[in-house]
Amino acid sequence: MTSQKIAWVVDSSAYISNLLRNHPDVYVVPINIHFGTEQFVDGVDLTSEQLYERIRNGADSIKTSQPSAGEFAQLYTKLSTEYSSIIAIHVSQSLSGTLSSSVAGAQIAQVEVDCIDSLSLSAGITGLVEKGMKLDEDGIPYKEIVAYLKTEATKFKNYILIGNLTQLYKGGRLSSAQFYLGTLLKIKPVIQINNKGELQELDKVRSHKKAIQYLINKVVDSANNEGSKTIYIMHANALQQANDLKEALLLHCPQLDIVIGEISTSLAVHAGEDTIAVLWYAP
Repeated sequence: MTSQKIAWVVDSSAYISNLLRNHPDVYVVPINIHFGTEQFVDGVDLTSEQLYERIRNGADSIKTSQPSAGEFAQLYTKLSTEYSSIIAIHVSQSLSGTLSSSVAGAQIAQVEVDCIDSLSLSAGITGLVEKGMKLDEDGIPYKEIVAYLKTEATKFKNYILIGNLTQLYKGGRLSSAQFYLGTLLKIKPVIQINNKGELQELDKVRSHKKAIQYLINKVVDSANNEGSKTIYIMHANALQQANDLKEALLLHCPQLDIVIGEISTSLAVHAGEDTIAVLWYAP
């Protein structure tokens, strides 16, 4: 066992599992959510239920903004007096400026921080932190942990089924024609964050049932052919769907360890209610 003491910093796009929530060395920096001139702090003064209610009631001009460099600087200054090292793992740089704010905050505070681009979001960040903690418990040297996490980030697999096209449309990721055609034909787009951390559309599936089967097929294929073991099912106010998906996956692959969680409000702003995703790290 080494004497190193590591602080783990994430932004609120991460899935805050019980391990992260209850761990004394994990610190969450919240993303901001804006409704017009109103500003809320993700996970602090806006619950997911309140967000979905506002969206259902037709709230327009919803957007998110990254934490400021000053917020990170303040945290890093404090942590530098309590820890020997700091690792910050953030939502993909291609999707948010949060990583840049984190790097700038470390420079302002004049504190050495290893800021890692997760190339992902949600449970992708969670998985990296939990892997890093395990390596630390096993006595792996600090620099080796950092190098491992940067490599591991490129092995992230994910398939995201968008539940409501409205938020993608409002966010400018769908044209008017795509939105109205997709709604009329009940098309379910499946999107993915690739190994460069970029969002891309994979498929368009007709009907919700076929879309869920699409997710099942992807997980089963990875479990059988790659040996994937831990699968995260993340959802946006769709717990019953997530439970049903878990049951279906275990029928095919009873050896899987499946974790169900809800995406943060900062992600739900863009993905919309009823979104469901499967995420894992390839062995």
